[in-house]
Amino acid sequence: MVKILMRFKGYLAYCLCLIIVFGAVNPGYGITDSIKQEYAHNFVADAVRKVAPAVVRIDTEREVEHESFDPNLIDPLLRDLLGEPNLGPEREKGQGSGILIDVNGLVLTNAHVVERADDVSVTLANGQKIDGEVVGTDFVTDLALVRLGENLILDAAPLGDSEDIAVGDWAIALGTPYGLERTVTLGIVSSLHRNINSLGFSDKRLDLIQTDAAINPGNSGGPLVNYRGEVIGINTLVRSGPGAGLGFAIPINLAKRVAKQLLDKGEVIHPYLGVQLVPLDARIAKEHNMDPNSLVELPERSGALVQSVVNDSPAQKAGLRRGDLIIFAEEKEIDNPASLLEKVENSKIGKPFTITLIRNNSEIKLSIQPEALPKIG
Repeated sequence: MVKILMRFKGYLAYCLCLIIVFGAVNPGYGITDSIKQEYAHNFVADAVRKVAPAVVRIDTEREVEHESFDPNLIDPLLRDLLGEPNLGPEREKGQGSGILIDVNGLVLTNAHVVERADDVSVTLANGQKIDGEVVGTDFVTDLALVRLGENLILDAAPLGDSEDIAVGDWAIALGTPYGLERTVTLGIVSSLHRNINSLGFSDKRLDLIQTDAAINPGNSGGPLVNYRGEVIGINTLVRSGPGAGLGFAIPINLAKRVAKQLLDKGEVIHPYLGVQLVPLDARIAKEHNMDPNSLVELPERSGALVQSVVNDSPAQKAGLRRGDLIIFAEEKEIDNPASLLEKVENSKIGKPFTITLIRNNSEIKLSIQPEALPKIG
């Protein structure tokens, strides 16, 4: 009798297991409805849901002049077939992305998206089109701020902390590549503090976030988002040719500082010294010194080597010379040009900026007063 009861209990347990499993896979059973709802979407969908309402498309137009030429040089036969050439101005169109960072309609985007634009039109996530006004641009950091022309209450994106990310973290890119609105791509943070000068942009001052999330033309100005749905960067460029598939974004902490200055003053003032620098380390210096044709002996240590000095610049006024190796700035060791530029960017215009350099095997201390970086054009 005991054996029969034990078998019966085992049979009941077996039936109960079948009911649970069947309910889990059969949508008609409500036993796991809450579980299905919890796992219906992954973290990417949740993150996109938080930030997508703040992603906008930016359309621009600008007037461009034809290059003048002598109409008499046109073959008469071609003139008869094609008519007189149109020598008037043309309207050039451009497109990019942006992100609403303020409920009152402030849009953060790239400077190159709105460069020399006469007309700016912003399309919201709901399809509504609004005229935009460029508040200010900063081509040194490739950032711009656009104010929407109507007084609306809008969705603003949650902004994260770009110092709180690590290589290997999830990275989600949103934007309108090739005009395809509401496009989302997924990847990881491939590298941090990637100096833009190493990518061939000598007129910029940026340490970029590198990602393998697909960033294409039209993604520029759109957000790079973490797994929590917080903006950690502003997409700015993609590598083409060798190394294609790598995208880069401006850290949001820098973007927030630049946006505040653009809103307050309409421009960003960058301190500068007026030197062109190249990196130097002990190995490179030793190889150089072993060359019998070398004109100068270099100190065999790391630092920022002065390649040239701009005329009438703060560096020239302070006495910097070509061949000087800068090894300290504001009492902090300098290993390469990037570390020096970071110190200069955080310096105060007109205030003493101290450096230590090596010249002719002797250490020299100089005080420089940084000036505002001259505007290009």
